[in-house]
Amino acid sequence: MPKALCMAGMVISILILILFVLDLALPANIAPFKGASMVMDIGFILCAGGLGYLSWATFREQK
Repeated sequence: MPKALCMAGMVISILILILFVLDLALPANIAPFKGASMVMDIGFILCAGGLGYLSWATFREQK
């Protein structure tokens, strides 16, 4: 079960990362959150990276 939770954390972090990178990269009229806040986008990208790293490191320890 813990391996499944680590993999779920990695998948969620990738989805969050993609969502907020698209919000930064796409024009405001087609962006997911309409480019509401660049600070929010950068913050969530950093948090997604942190979650992905922690999930990956924990997954590696369980082998």
